[in-house]
Amino acid sequence: MNKLENARIEINKIDKEMAKLFEQRMKAVEDVIEYKIENNMDIFDSSREKEVIEKNTKLLENDKYSKYYVEFIENLMSISKKYQKKISEK
Repeated sequence: MNKLENARIEINKIDKEMAKLFEQRMKAVEDVIEYKIENNMDIFDSSREKEVIEKNTKLLENDKYSKYYVEFIENLMSISKKYQKKISEK
């Protein structure tokens, strides 16, 4: 196998794990929106989002990925908010 094929195999393994983690995260998001509905809270919490971005970016071992990881986290939180909104509209 060449370098490209090996890299793609590794990416496929990582994507499989990310799919499992995504489902776990979305299940937790369901608990979050349930709590927010019960306590009449807004879906968007800018201070929480800032905290999540800062905390998780510090987990990176290589700073060259920081900009892209922030974008990844922001997109993930955007998906979470859309899902929370869908649930809250039921």
